[in-house]
Amino acid sequence: MVTLERLRADHADALVAFERENREYFARTVPDRGDAYFTPAGFAARHEALLAEQDAGICHFHVVLDGDGRLLGRVNLVDVADASAELGYRIGERAAGKGVATAAVAEVCRVAGTAYGLTSLVADTTLDNLASRAVLERNAFTAVEHLTVGGRPGIRFLRSPLLPHPTR
Repeated sequence: MVTLERLRADHADALVAFERENREYFARTVPDRGDAYFTPAGFAARHEALLAEQDAGICHFHVVLDGDGRLLGRVNLVDVADASAELGYRIGERAAGKGVATAAVAEVCRVAGTAYGLTSLVADTTLDNLASRAVLERNAFTAVEHLTVGGRPGIRFLRSPLLPHPTR
C-alpha cells in the first residue's frame, strides 16, 4: 500500500535523504540534479521554492510513502495552466518494480481530477525508459508525439480526460 502526501516543509529531511540515496540510480535514466542541489543550503532553498510554487497553485508536489511512513518516491504536477499539468515522478531503487509507481501515478491522476480540478496531464519520458512507459500506459496515458528528453529520443504521453481508470 502506498500513500500520497502533499509536499510540506517537514518532508525536507526525508526527501533529501531519499534523493541522496537514489542519486546514482536516478542518473541512469534522467539528468542528474547537480552537486549544488545536494548541499544543505541548496536543498533548503529549492525546497522552499517548491513550497512557494505549490502555495501559488503553479505546481502540486507529493511524496509517496509506504505503510510505515517511509519515503519511496515523489509524484509531481508542474506547470499547471488551463486545467492541465505535466506529470513527473521518481520512485527509489528499493521500491522499483513493485507496482509503486503505477499506484502512485493512479492516485495522483485521481487527485488531479478531483482535488485540483485538472482535466488532462502530459508526461515525457525517454524511449528507452520502458518501465516509465509501462507505468503511463497502465494508467491510461496515450503516446501522442516523439520529442527529445535530455538530449535523448523521447515520447510524450497524454491522459485526457482525467476520468477514473482502474489500474491494470
